[in-house]
Amino acid sequence: MSTYPLRRARVRPVAAAALVIAGLLTLAGCQRAEEPRPPEVRPVRTMTVAKTVAGDTVNLNGTVQAQTEINQAFRIGGRLVQRNVGIGDTIKPGQLIAILDSQNEETSLVAARAQLDAARARQTEAQSMYERMRDLVAERAVSQAQFESAEAAAQSARSAVESANSQVTLAQTRVSDTRLVADVAGVVTAQGAEPGEVVGAGQMIVQVAREGGRDAVFDIPARAKASTRLGTSIAVSLTGDAAVSANAVVREISPRADPLTGTFRIRAKLVNPPADMRLGSTVGGRLQLAAGEVIEIPPSAVVRADRQAAVWVVDPKTGTVSSRPIEIRSSDPNRVEVASGLNPGDVVVTAGVQALRPGQKVSLLKAAP
Repeated sequence: MSTYPLRRARVRPVAAAALVIAGLLTLAGCQRAEEPRPPEVRPVRTMTVAKTVAGDTVNLNGTVQAQTEINQAFRIGGRLVQRNVGIGDTIKPGQLIAILDSQNEETSLVAARAQLDAARARQTEAQSMYERMRDLVAERAVSQAQFESAEAAAQSARSAVESANSQVTLAQTRVSDTRLVADVAGVVTAQGAEPGEVVGAGQMIVQVAREGGRDAVFDIPARAKASTRLGTSIAVSLTGDAAVSANAVVREISPRADPLTGTFRIRAKLVNPPADMRLGSTVGGRLQLAAGEVIEIPPSAVVRADRQAAVWVVDPKTGTVSSRPIEIRSSDPNRVEVASGLNPGDVVVTAGVQALRPGQKVSLLKAAP
């Protein structure tokens, strides 16, 4: 009698038990994988908001420029044949600056004078005829109509002379306009066309910094612009020699910021500047800002969405962050002055702002006092 079926029957319960145990282990593994993960805690750097007194001194870099710069140009167009001055030259009123080719203008002048001579000859003839007719009409030797015709011809001849004389004056003016003469005293700061070029009426030949007042021109940051007023004093000195100094008074503040640097240009009139403080000199300035309490945060703390500035504020009780919109009064690469949205004591995230989301837990790496 064979025992093979009996052994097979005994093996089957053992295999079934192994399968059950494997299934239980797999189910337990799935249950452990589905267990919720603990909330992510992101480390961030923060600062505690406080009001500070802003009234520090701002160091500026700029140049000395003329208060008024004038373009010297021809009133007529033509080919430039000579320019007598260049950049850096000093000019005086009445000095010859440049000359145009005057051939066409001189030809027009000759033609105008010839027309004037012809008109004068016709006037002489017409005037003589009028005088004869006046005597003859008195003797009733000619008709009244003939006299009136001679009178009209004399009047027309006089008008023709006046018109021709005006043409001569105009032609003479155009000849004079081929010579560009300075009407101000100053220093040439720029030059336009070169000899041989054809220039148009009003095209700049040289630019002249008018003699007299000089300005110190600076680009100031937005936070300094907010505290700067017309009449504000700036201490100015040469960059290469601090002993050469003068006082300057702000007379002009640009209302628009430079689109690239975000700075505002100001012009300050130099008061009795020394001779060494020449046009084009590089100068430094010290601007004392008006003191006042402000809230300032680093630019890294600011996030922008839909043109709205905001910051992440930490709730000390829950350790979570929330976004809070703010209004910026002024800013520069080093600081942002907040007009509204923050209060003293608020804890603001200054590093790691791009990876945060509302309600996220954070750990504080370093909190500024």
